[in-house]
Amino acid sequence: MLFKPDYDENGKKVLCEMNGINSDMLMDIYVKKLNEGEVLDILEEDNECAVLLLSGKVNFTVADSINEDCERKNPFEKTPYAIHFCRGTKAVITALCDSEILVQMTDNEKTWAPVFYNPDNCLYQEFGKGQWNGTGHRIVSTMFDLDNAPYSNMVMGEVFNQPGRWSSYPPHHHPQPELYYYQFDHPEGFGAGFEGDTPYKTETAPAFAYAAVMPTSRLLLRAMKCITYGLSVILTVTHGIKQEFMFRNMNGSQMPINYTF
Repeated sequence: MLFKPDYDENGKKVLCEMNGINSDMLMDIYVKKLNEGEVLDILEEDNECAVLLLSGKVNFTVADSINEDCERKNPFEKTPYAIHFCRGTKAVITALCDSEILVQMTDNEKTWAPVFYNPDNCLYQEFGKGQWNGTGHRIVSTMFDLDNAPYSNMVMGEVFNQPGRWSSYPPHHHPQPELYYYQFDHPEGFGAGFEGDTPYKTETAPAFAYAAVMPTSRLLLRAMKCITYGLSVILTVTHGIKQEFMFRNMNGSQMPINYTF
């Protein structure tokens, strides 16, 4: 399902909610614009949470273990900064200039020490470079997944696609719900996505919430073609206690289907 939400009067854009819109995604995910000096406090009783800097400059303070200033012009700099923390942990995000962040959370009973992700500890991989004449070439930046955060019920990563090439790979399925948040490096950039025989035009920052939300659904996901300019995709996934099957790792190590990268 292609979903194009708007920002509300507080600069918040809700992509999905566990008990609200797009509840099949099994996550709360929203994008938040922060004005310079604005502070966002997060303290969840039952949910783990991850916060990704999309643009601007912020201070991440989490409990007594993380206090980091982070700056990023946009995702295309390939310099991700994110925090990931368990339930019952307080995080404070302070905008040091006008900024934008993405917040992702889902329920999780486990606890762990907060983690700060940055360009030095994120995984970078190239997929599809030698396949299909390079039409599926993309760069994947993984903040966390099952490999480095087995305690988590989520995945967070970014996919950087090349102009005129496929985003991800040909039609396939996943047993877990995934949400993609699209951004282009030029405002006139766009892509074409297909659900069955129905085409959708994807532009900067709609959320593409796929409908494969139950282990028994096995719905095919149609790949998206990036027609012009570069494309950055923020990938968020939930898995684990909510699903019968393990999620697909960003590095492809637990693929439930027979596609190669």
